[in-house]
Amino acid sequence: MKRMTLWVILAVGLAGCGGGDDADANKPGGKKGETPTTGPVRRADGKVREPAVAGLWYPNDGQGLARTVNMLLSATAAGVPGKVRAMICPHAGYRFSGLTAAVAYKQLMGQDVRTVIVLAPSHTATFPGASIPEVQAYRTPLGLIRMAPLAATLAKVKPFTTAPKVKANRPLWWKQSSKKAPAAGQETPHTWEHSLEVQLPFLQWTLGNFQLLPVVYGEVDPAVVADILSNQIDDSTVVIASSDLSHDNAYDAAKSLDAWCVKAARELDIKAMRAQSACGKGPILTVMHLAKEKGWKPTVLDYRNSGDVPGGNKKSVVGYMAVVFMEEGAVKSQPLTDAEKKSLLSLARKAITAAVKKQPLPRIDRASVSPNLLKPKGCFVTLNSKEGKLRGCIGYTLAVKPLVVAAMEMAVNAAVKDRRFKPITAEELKDIQIDISVLTVPRPIYFNTPSDLLKGLKPNVDGVTLEVPVVVRGRRGRAKAVYLPSVWKEIPEPEKFMDKLSQKAGLEANAWRQPQAIIRTFQVEEFQETKE
Repeated sequence: MKRMTLWVILAVGLAGCGGGDDADANKPGGKKGETPTTGPVRRADGKVREPAVAGLWYPNDGQGLARTVNMLLSATAAGVPGKVRAMICPHAGYRFSGLTAAVAYKQLMGQDVRTVIVLAPSHTATFPGASIPEVQAYRTPLGLIRMAPLAATLAKVKPFTTAPKVKANRPLWWKQSSKKAPAAGQETPHTWEHSLEVQLPFLQWTLGNFQLLPVVYGEVDPAVVADILSNQIDDSTVVIASSDLSHDNAYDAAKSLDAWCVKAARELDIKAMRAQSACGKGPILTVMHLAKEKGWKPTVLDYRNSGDVPGGNKKSVVGYMAVVFMEEGAVKSQPLTDAEKKSLLSLARKAITAAVKKQPLPRIDRASVSPNLLKPKGCFVTLNSKEGKLRGCIGYTLAVKPLVVAAMEMAVNAAVKDRRFKPITAEELKDIQIDISVLTVPRPIYFNTPSDLLKGLKPNVDGVTLEVPVVVRGRRGRAKAVYLPSVWKEIPEPEKFMDKLSQKAGLEANAWRQPQAIIRTFQVEEFQETKE
């Protein structure tokens, strides 16, 4: 089965309607062509938290780790009915808890997440407060993850701290770690902590470009942390509580004990959760407090323990659960009304006219704009000449900006920045027809064989995005391409459709068949200007 992968964006193929550009490379968080593994963070000398358990809890080489995470995600299913706002994930070695973690992380695929807050318990130090490290990035074998600006802000607010008074308890396995031990007195709660680190490769794989706020819990009130975080969480933030369940019980006894913990999470029973033995009970309680305040609904996706692993020792096991907390209906959107469509087309027309005539772009009076147009959505704008020939097509596949902003920006880009065409002239304006496509969130499509994929595609309904790992000047990157559903009219056969999509990305026609290829489908609401 196939899934999503993380690669540094070095090569971006043409992507759009018949070959238009995909503007997602300009997402917040980096210059065009940058992800957290490129750019300034690469020069963070001495300010990178190096991996401590790579090679112990999970593979220590990028390719091996990629294969492992890929396999785990491919064995699970996506499909929760709302937008994921928080999760509870286990933190044991991937052999034991990887499948349970993968069930939760699978739900993040295709969602617009830019900041991830990971709340983790401390296994190697005791200290007061909640620790945020003084680093610029975290590293895993899959690359660097940039710290969120929020980290520096919260570090100044009690009970958060950057330099707690630590009583270190260096783990028994530290000599096996590839991480160099710091000088005496320089160890922090993050130095050897595995409960936070093991979450990161899953996040890199499923999200790609995001920023991290890592928090390790000492002696701290979970409700206080929740109260502070509540005012810092926006619609593109996800909170993760890292926790295993009961430890060192026989198989049947563990299942009985863990059932109470699972029930407490499912029912948002904070009192009952306080009585549980989960090692990450503090982070879990913080997430539960947030869920109660914000109305997030919990769904338990998986439970198992280490005795369920083939050959696992059932005499002494550790329990794991995966829970997601959702904003019900958040990923569902109402179709645009005729008035909203007309408004969007009018604003796109004004923006193009201003750009072509080198005038200031029209300002958006948000008070007069429909709330539906202020929601972040993926959007492509296609421009055709009076003869019906393509004159530009550029867009966002993900919900990066409010729809009204995205439509105006993409209209301007399609008019004057599509690299395949000369900029539209003032003389052409009256004859240009504007077509806007509003996208659903692209969802990964999973298949065992290429023929299964072809059978699963819906001609004239599905748009398709393709990403394939490539090597550019000795560095890993990914070639990208997008076809809107309208392209099926020109290429009605699924196999040729995918072949052409691969070639559009600058690759061989059969590149989409590669095991590491990432394929997603989406649908569109399309509308265009009509002749008065």
